[in-house]
Amino acid sequence: MSEQDCLFCKIINGNAAADVVYQDNRCVVIRDINPQAPTHVLVIPREHIESLDDASQKDETLLGHLLRISARVANEHGLSDSGGYRAVINTGRGAGQSVFHLHVHVLGGREMTWPPG
Repeated sequence: MSEQDCLFCKIINGNAAADVVYQDNRCVVIRDINPQAPTHVLVIPREHIESLDDASQKDETLLGHLLRISARVANEHGLSDSGGYRAVINTGRGAGQSVFHLHVHVLGGREMTWPPG
């Protein structure tokens, strides 16, 4: 998928609407439009990387930043105090990736089961 057709690139560039809960110079955090938990946000890098498989060694600090922001947003939403949260990266269609721009799902506010899916 080209960056021009990517929904998350459109959101980042201001060409598509989203409920933004946090942003910095490396990522944007939005509420998921189809939430699977009371709190369900997506942590999206501003740089278009299709999936975790496409991340390279140069992306290691960005990946760490995404996880750190995931924890920060989860804590700001009170998820650590209310039972915890789950941070998930789906990679590939079979794993549930529907937008091919790397992103971290942060879910919480309900009991999570294992195994997922």
